[in-house]
Amino acid sequence: MIIRPATVADRSSVVALWETVFPDDPPHNAPPKVFDAKLAVQDDMLFVAMDGDAVAGTTMAGYDGHRGWLHKVAVSPQYRGRGLATVLVRHAIRALRSAGCTKVNLQIRTTNLEVRQFYESLGFELEDRLSMARHIG
Repeated sequence: MIIRPATVADRSSVVALWETVFPDDPPHNAPPKVFDAKLAVQDDMLFVAMDGDAVAGTTMAGYDGHRGWLHKVAVSPQYRGRGLATVLVRHAIRALRSAGCTKVNLQIRTTNLEVRQFYESLGFELEDRLSMARHIG
């Protein structure tokens, strides 16, 4: 398995994976829209884990010069349980560190205890913060 930046050629496979893994995402997170937007900005920070020609997983990172973010850590159901999510997160963190990032943030749903435990196992800590958003698109 190799991890590399995504390309336009990966679009349909990545979109299908995200639709499978994140079926209840809101419309502003529609996979085709997110994929296209990421390739337009910091396209070197959308990573795919490839098993031959198959996209087995993804992670997306971003860095604004102050903090880094992780998004769309997704592993195809048939590849789960093999440590691929850990490999993807560590890969993204290395890329962020190489860009000068010193802190990585992420958001998960408060009800997703399994994912919380996963990130805690990788050294992420719960911060006393209130996440706020405003849709402007």
